[in-house]
Amino acid sequence: MNDIESQLTRWQSAGVLDADTAARIRAYEMERPAQPTVDSAAPSAAATSASPAGLKWLVVTGLILGAILLACGVVLFVSAHWDQLGPGKRYLLVIAMVAVFHVAGGLTRSSFEGFSTALHAVGTISTGAAIALVGQIFNIQEHWPAAVLLWALAAFAGWALLRDQAQQTLALLLLPAWIFCELGFRMQGHIGDSIYMGRLSFVWAILYLTFFAHSRRRVVRGILFIVSAIGAVDGILYMIFGWSSYNSGQAFIPFGTSVWAWIAIAAVPFIIAAFHGHKGLVPIAAAVAFVIALPWCYSNITESYSYGSGPKMTYTRAEPNLLAHALVAAFAVFLCWWGVRLLSRALVNLGIVGFAAAVLWFYFSNIYNDHERALGLIGLGVLFLAGGWALEKMRRRILARMAHSPQPAAATENGGAQ
Repeated sequence: MNDIESQLTRWQSAGVLDADTAARIRAYEMERPAQPTVDSAAPSAAATSASPAGLKWLVVTGLILGAILLACGVVLFVSAHWDQLGPGKRYLLVIAMVAVFHVAGGLTRSSFEGFSTALHAVGTISTGAAIALVGQIFNIQEHWPAAVLLWALAAFAGWALLRDQAQQTLALLLLPAWIFCELGFRMQGHIGDSIYMGRLSFVWAILYLTFFAHSRRRVVRGILFIVSAIGAVDGILYMIFGWSSYNSGQAFIPFGTSVWAWIAIAAVPFIIAAFHGHKGLVPIAAAVAFVIALPWCYSNITESYSYGSGPKMTYTRAEPNLLAHALVAAFAVFLCWWGVRLLSRALVNLGIVGFAAAVLWFYFSNIYNDHERALGLIGLGVLFLAGGWALEKMRRRILARMAHSPQPAAATENGGAQ
């Protein structure tokens, strides 16, 4: 601590550190347990005691694959013997399926924490199957969103008790899944139900992409990033093609349901993003504005068909117009810009990929089909070569600028930078 104090004093006098940052460093060093002194004459012994990074990732990969295979094997075993069991035996089997994994995870937690985490994750995943099977055994009235809610509550309980990354990931995925299922159930069969589902999926995807951009929990950050990127694409597709999915016999969504939908789409993400201060609200505000505008950027196209001597059939469909392409490309640019603000390489790369996808979407929708096949292929080749070169050059320039920018503040355990 004497060495650290002298360094902190020197850095504060030079203006490198402020008083608050120095106090946090001092508190961290005071709480950290003392490290054993290693003789400088024997560096090889200390080096060999550390676990190689490659072997660590092999162990993590093996645990993940083992958990998936174990869960699949349990499902196959239960399904193979399900018809041979009575209601009582079925119930006991379902309860044992959940209890065995959690008990085994608790017994192995002190000796092998990674193995314990995998067993607890399988136990929480099995809880979802157990909820559905118990409802089937006792013929409980079917309402699947309620089952997803119970599953999410079980995951949140596991997160609160275990504080590991697997339980946190499951809880954070099941919460929007329950909201999605509940709204889908309430809006099913009404005009514009796909629009609201797309809005919900897109805004929550942007929330997770930005809120956990600097989380120190790499598993949580990585899984949420992949799922959120897929959810953002699905949300855009839902919003673009949502209007063409109804017929004249459907009714509009009730007002009360629409209010609850907008609470889930906008209000809840705003509240969560507010934990990162006013800057965390910017991407959510941009996402809400985007989902309000995008579904209305369409053109109605009427086509007529005649089959033999029968009457002519008229069909009206909605297709995205030029403004829809521009909005998607603009939001991709915004995502790239916000990635620069957060110093997040993943967000920058995602924004670049999104912009390239928007350009390709516009090319295939408005240019490729209006020209001969050969000219279309030539234009596509030029687009790939020139566009890929330009995007990669821009990406490298942005990342190089980020490398010389000051690093963001320390990340929290469960969220991003404060």
